[in-house]
Amino acid sequence: MNARRKFLSVGAATVAALGATLVTAPDASAGSMRGCDFPRVCFYKTQADYDANRPTAAYKDVTSGFQKLGSRARGAVKAVNSRNDDGAIVKFANKPGTVCIQADSWWHFGSDVVTHIRIVDSPTC
Repeated sequence: MNARRKFLSVGAATVAALGATLVTAPDASAGSMRGCDFPRVCFYKTQADYDANRPTAAYKDVTSGFQKLGSRARGAVKAVNSRNDDGAIVKFANKPGTVCIQADSWWHFGSDVVTHIRIVDSPTC
């Protein structure tokens, strides 16, 4: 009987320890920002998409040159960079130059029509 109590006691302690571990496990969406899962740069075609945390397009690859945005990202009103240590450079159809969307930040394009992206291995571009 004494051995059985020891066994049950150890078993209960193990279950309690596992339960505590499960309760304190990190949330899987901790690297997400406005519905943009880590490690991505997400675009939102409308303000309603942004408000609903519903990106319409996402890019994740570091590239050596600019990528032309697809129809779900081109002309977006906002972008979110959920990457921790990579910036995103974007180009526009209606203005010269580029803009850097720094790591862990967002950008409102206003009347600028975004057309290209380049994700770079630098948080400040």
